[in-house]
Amino acid sequence: MTDAASSPRRILAVRNDKLGDFMLAWPALASLKRANGANHITVLVPGYTAALARACPWVDEVLVDPGDKAGRPAQRELLETLRQGRFDALLTLFSTPRIGWLGWRAGIPLRLAPATKWAQVFYNRRITQRRSRSEKPEYVYNLELARALQRELGQATPEVTPPYWPLPAEERRAQRRRLGDELGLDRGRPWLFLHPGSGGSAVNLTAAQYRDLAVGVSARLPQPPLWLLTAGPGEEAAADDLAQSLRDAGLEAHRVPARPDLAAFARTLSAADLFIAGSTGPLHIAGCLDRPTAGFYPAKRSATPLRWQTCNRAEQRLAFSPPALPGQETEMGRIDLQAAAQAIAERIRCLADNEE
Repeated sequence: MTDAASSPRRILAVRNDKLGDFMLAWPALASLKRANGANHITVLVPGYTAALARACPWVDEVLVDPGDKAGRPAQRELLETLRQGRFDALLTLFSTPRIGWLGWRAGIPLRLAPATKWAQVFYNRRITQRRSRSEKPEYVYNLELARALQRELGQATPEVTPPYWPLPAEERRAQRRRLGDELGLDRGRPWLFLHPGSGGSAVNLTAAQYRDLAVGVSARLPQPPLWLLTAGPGEEAAADDLAQSLRDAGLEAHRVPARPDLAAFARTLSAADLFIAGSTGPLHIAGCLDRPTAGFYPAKRSATPLRWQTCNRAEQRLAFSPPALPGQETEMGRIDLQAAAQAIAERIRCLADNEE
């Protein structure tokens, strides 16, 4: 076996789908970088997540994928970029025929991906995972692929633990100061972030359910929390409406001001005492930051709380899902909101006790 310490490699890692999927790749990226600090880690991502990829401490270079629908000139340009990268290995975390074909045409000698349908013909190392069974968290599946690649390269497979986005403690304090000054917030009260949008990628609670949840949580706490609503592009009006609904219910609620890009938005989430959302990208950002999270998941095998578990520490996460009924696999209305409110309030009280 090659000495890992003396064999830095140029590795191209691909996770070019949605935001939450990319955040669940950070444990794998951490493993690739920690295996040998001299490894050069390049990621291929869509333009939407490029700002976050540039903020990732495990990434050395970011390539923007023009996507499946881009024309031939853009695909040829990407192919030439990959050839010039002189990569030792390609790790595709979500396998597609186009990426496999590009890696093969680029002459990358070691190409590893899940053994998924016919896309696997372009790879010379394939790992059977059967993700559709949802038997493990997505980030664990990604880590398994990274470690398989490391073994192929003769490198170590180090243990990696949260936080996978290890911001300095001063960064969280700075974000709280900034947000407190912007909105005139009491920094002595719990700051509960709530992201009601889904970007269309996840079944979610309704605005009325989020209101009832917030009222239930607040009623169970000795000190009323502050509710800080976050919103993605196009979700601002819905977040404002929910904030007003919470104020009408007697709660203090604000919408977090817009930030210049996704990375700045993500850093703002480090100010949260607890982050509440459906199984969305922002929930997984908060998990990557190792902030306490409470996630709501549909009763659907491909979207279970286990499969899309946040990658924060176990004691930092709560997950809620309704039981499945025939024909109602994606129903969210049957979640016991009062039980969820009780669990969230208990977690907040525990956090407060630990700080004391």
